[in-house]
Amino acid sequence: MIADIGYGLNSMGYLMLLLLLFTVRKPGLAKYMLSLATLVTLLWSLSFVSYLSGPLSVFHLLQADTIKQGVWLLFIASCLKNDFANLWQVLRQPATVFALIVPAIALVTPWFIHVDITWHFLLQTLIALEGLILLEVLYRQVGKDQWAYKPLALYLGATNLFEFVSYANATMVANIEPGFIAARGYFYLLMLPFLVIATRRIKHWGVSIFISRDVVLHSSLLLVAGVYLFIMAAMGYVISYLGWSWGSTVQIILVALSLVVLATVFMSNNFRTRIKVFITKHFFANQFDYRAEWVKLTNILSSNDQSLPSVYNVALEGVMGAINYDSGALVKKQGPGFHVVSSDHFGSLDEVEATLKPLWEYCERTGWLIDLDEYRTKPYVYEGLNLPNALIADTTLQLIIPFIRHDNMWGLALLCAVDRPKVALNWEVRDYLNAVTNQIANFIYLHEAAQSLAENAQFAAFNRMAAFVLHDLKNVLAQIDLILCNAEQHKANPEFIEDTFETLHHTKARMDRMLRQLTEKQVEEKGANATHTLSALIEQVIEKRCQSLLPIPQMVVKDETSVVVDQDKFANVMYHLLSNAQQACADDGEIEVTLVLDAQHGHQLVFIEDNGTGMDEEFIKHRLFKPFDTTKGNAGMGIGAYDAKTYMESIGGYLQVQSQPGVGTCFTLGFPVE
Repeated sequence: MIADIGYGLNSMGYLMLLLLLFTVRKPGLAKYMLSLATLVTLLWSLSFVSYLSGPLSVFHLLQADTIKQGVWLLFIASCLKNDFANLWQVLRQPATVFALIVPAIALVTPWFIHVDITWHFLLQTLIALEGLILLEVLYRQVGKDQWAYKPLALYLGATNLFEFVSYANATMVANIEPGFIAARGYFYLLMLPFLVIATRRIKHWGVSIFISRDVVLHSSLLLVAGVYLFIMAAMGYVISYLGWSWGSTVQIILVALSLVVLATVFMSNNFRTRIKVFITKHFFANQFDYRAEWVKLTNILSSNDQSLPSVYNVALEGVMGAINYDSGALVKKQGPGFHVVSSDHFGSLDEVEATLKPLWEYCERTGWLIDLDEYRTKPYVYEGLNLPNALIADTTLQLIIPFIRHDNMWGLALLCAVDRPKVALNWEVRDYLNAVTNQIANFIYLHEAAQSLAENAQFAAFNRMAAFVLHDLKNVLAQIDLILCNAEQHKANPEFIEDTFETLHHTKARMDRMLRQLTEKQVEEKGANATHTLSALIEQVIEKRCQSLLPIPQMVVKDETSVVVDQDKFANVMYHLLSNAQQACADDGEIEVTLVLDAQHGHQLVFIEDNGTGMDEEFIKHRLFKPFDTTKGNAGMGIGAYDAKTYMESIGGYLQVQSQPGVGTCFTLGFPVE
C-alpha cells in the first residue's frame, strides 16, 4: 500500500512535467529526449502500482528498470554535445554504443538464457555505474556552465546512486530488499524538482518552464508541515525506542501545542507573506531587477526642466533606459503626417515613414507592442498587421511601443539596438514595458496639461489686459466725439478746421478697428472657409498691409491650385510672417514669396524666404512658437508665430522653418489640397 502511494504520486509528478514539456514549441533533440525519458519514467512508475499491474515479479522489476535506465543513458549521451541534430548522430558515437551494450544484454538475456539471479542484479549495478560515469563526463566537460547543469547532476547522480546501492546489496545477498523497492517512488518524486530546475537553467535545450510563485508558496508550506510532522514522528520514535512513558498529560499538551503551531503556520498571513517574499527574492531570477529599474525610471522622470521639448527628451530617455537601448525616437501624429518630437541617435524618419501609418493604426486598435524581428519570422502573431516586406527587410528599427492613456493614442516610441543586445518581447518584457510606458504616458500628459493650463492663464491675462485697453479706448472716443461736437460751433479758420475734422474722423475710424480686433480676441468666432487661390490673397496682403516697411515682399508663382482657407485668418497668418521678415531685413534686403504645388503629397506649398538676421536652432526649438515670448519688448505680444502654426495644424497642414543666423530664414507652409 505504501509503495503504491509513492509510485502513484511519482507518476503524477512526471505526468505534470511531461505536460509542461509538451507546451514548449521550440524544437530540439535535448527536448525530445527529455520528453521521452520523462514518459518512460512515468510508465515505469505506473507499472509498479499493484492496483494496475498486479503483484510485482522479479522479471517485471528487472525489465522495467532496464528500459528506464537505458533511456536515461541515451538522454545523457545526447547531452554530451550541443550540436546533435538527430538521434542517429547520438547513436553513432562510441560512448553511446558502449553505454547501451550492458542494458541491451540485460534486456535480452532473460528471454533466451537462464542464469542465476545474482548476474541480473550485477548487470543492473553496472548500468547504474555507467550512468554515474557518463554523468561525470558530462559535468566535467560543460566547464563554465556547471552552475546550470548542477541540478541535473544532482538528480541523475542521486537516482543512479540509489539504484547502484540497491542492486549492489541485492547482488551480495541474492535478493532485492523490499524496502528499497517501496522507497523508490518517494525518492524519485523528491528528486524531481532538481530536474525541473535543470530544464530552466540549461538555456540551449529550448525548454523554459514557468512555475507560479503561488504554487511554490503552497509547496513550501506543505514542506514546512512535512518537516514539522517528521520532527514529531522522530520524537515519538525516540521516546518509543528508549522505552519512556508519555503519560496522558504530556500527550495532550504536545498534541494540542502541535495543532496550535501548525494552524498558526498555515493561517498567519504575515508568515505566508514573509515566505512568499523570501521565495521571490531568492529562488526566482527575473529578467529585470524591478526595484532598481523603478528607482532609475523615477530618477529620470524627476527632471526640473518643464518645457515640452525637455519633457519629450526625458520620456524617450526613460523608455530607452528601461531596456538599455541606444537609439530611438518619439513620434506624434500631426494632421496626415508624423512628427518626431524627440530623437536620440535615430536616423531619418523617411526610411520608416511608409510603415508608420499601419503601425499606428494597429497599435491604436490593439494596444500591442510590436517586435519587427518577431514579425519577420512569425507574422501570424500580429494578426491584422500588414507591412511591406521590402521596407522592413533591412531596417534597423526593432521595437514599436505605443503610448496610450485612457484609450487615447498619444504617440509611438521607435527603438533600435545598434551596439546593445536586443530584447525579445516575451510576456515578462511586455508587462514590464507596459508598466513603464503607462508611467511615462502619465508623465507626458501631466506636463502637457500643465503647459495648456499655463497658456490658458496667459490668454486669460491677455483678455484682462484687453479689457483695460478697451475701457481706455472708449474714454478716448468719448472725448473725440465731444471735441467734434464743440468744434462745429467755433470755425474760425475753415481750412484748418476741415483738416482737423478729417484727421479726427480718420483717428476715430482707426480706433473703431482696434476695438473690433480686441473684442474679437475675447470671443473667437469661427471664420468662413471657402476656396481661394493663395496668390490673390497674398497679393492683397502685400499691397494693403506691407507697404509701410521695407523691403517690399516679391511674389513668384510657379504653379498653384485652389485650396480651402479662411480668408481673414490666412491674411493674418501671412501678415505676421511677412511683417516679421520685413523687420528682420535691412531696407535693401530681399523677401520672396514662392508658390509651388506638391502634387505627390497633396499640398500647396508657400515659401517665405528672406536674407535677414536669421535665428539659431535653440531659439526655433524653444522660443519661436511659444506664446507670449517675444524679442520685441513692449512692441510685440509674441503670439504671431504661435497663431500661424496653430492655424496651419487646425486645417490639417503644417508650418516648418529653416534658419541660419546671419544668412536668413525660410518659412514653409503646407496647405492640404482637397
